[in-house]
Amino acid sequence: MAPQSTNIEDADALVAAFNPMAPDQMENPYAMYSRLRRERPVFYSPMFDLWVVTRYADIAEVERDTERFSSVGALDAKAEPHPAVREILKQGYSQFQSLVQSDPPNHTRMRNVFGRALSPQRVAAMESAIRATTNGLIDGFIQDGQVDLVQQFAFALPAFVICDLIGVPRSDMQQLKGWSDDKTLLMSATAPIEQQVESAHGFIAMERYFKEKIHERSRRPREDLLSLLVPMSMGGTAPMSEQEAVCNAMDIFSAGHETTTGLLGNGIWLLLKHPEQLAAVKADLSLLPNAIEEILRKEPPVRGFFRQVMTDTTLGGVSLPKGARTFILYESGNHDETQFSEPERFDIHRADARKHLAFGKGIHFCVGAPLAKLEGRIAFEQILQRLPNLRLRTDEPTVRRPYLMLRGFEHLPLAWDVPA
Repeated sequence: MAPQSTNIEDADALVAAFNPMAPDQMENPYAMYSRLRRERPVFYSPMFDLWVVTRYADIAEVERDTERFSSVGALDAKAEPHPAVREILKQGYSQFQSLVQSDPPNHTRMRNVFGRALSPQRVAAMESAIRATTNGLIDGFIQDGQVDLVQQFAFALPAFVICDLIGVPRSDMQQLKGWSDDKTLLMSATAPIEQQVESAHGFIAMERYFKEKIHERSRRPREDLLSLLVPMSMGGTAPMSEQEAVCNAMDIFSAGHETTTGLLGNGIWLLLKHPEQLAAVKADLSLLPNAIEEILRKEPPVRGFFRQVMTDTTLGGVSLPKGARTFILYESGNHDETQFSEPERFDIHRADARKHLAFGKGIHFCVGAPLAKLEGRIAFEQILQRLPNLRLRTDEPTVRRPYLMLRGFEHLPLAWDVPA
């Protein structure tokens, strides 16, 4: 049997209060998660119609077992969208088929394509371009003495990098960002219906955009990811369908900037909240790689992913019915006391920080993780070196993003002493 609270009513109230988008939980959900791991480690949330998985070991079990827990629809909070949304989505593909939202053998077939696109050699070769983009962005605001880090830097840097990698114009970035936000909102299925309908139109527009780009590359291939995604049936090299090529292009744009934006904002915020650790990193930039792992553990940019239960089963002592949808809560697993000593302590020297779940585990470990870490290392290096006496502004509030799946900031106002 699952561990139960000595006070069932208190535990039920705790479950009922679970809402990662509530202001207090957006700010700090970890005390609640600690109680849930002890008292209701796997529980049903009526608010989201999801079975939420909170313990590290149980999350790892779900990640490993693709037969019991399917990744098809892994980015969708609900199996079926609202009828008005579904009607709009009929204008596009019948099902979203991408690397993230697939199981073997389809997952294996598609991952091989990304293994070529994001090989260690290809990622390493991007360092000089990423550094130039980073410094170009900082040049644009360094004399101002203040910046909204997310809006003016943390979003733009990975978005430019992913545009270059995919092979789309940087001038399309803002439009693609808007559509990507529509995609994220649609996946959460928690916004008002009118907003979901508007986002469904954006989702279809993004789908059409990348379909057109895939067809362009089939006629005129280039040295970019879109060309690597062109299916064999269209004269390319990818062992995938047109639908899979388009869906993967959409996913790689969204994932390619969302996670790194969260990493950059969460990381600077954590370092500024822990000045002794900030001073240590500034004094020795070789500490950055492990500091990034600890940032990803302490404040993961992705709260978790969804899975579908494929057969009646048991997880953490709790019975789950076939067809149920689970939410594996990475940010809770990253604070699991059975895995990490003093998990609420931010420690850039933590020896086992790399055990975090921020990029998933098993076959679904994020294929873009090395690129995100490279971007993070370069960005933190330049920010910490070029912006002296960096600090949070006291006249403007920080604002967190109100998304079920993502943990990060919408606005992070900073100030520094303008260099002479």
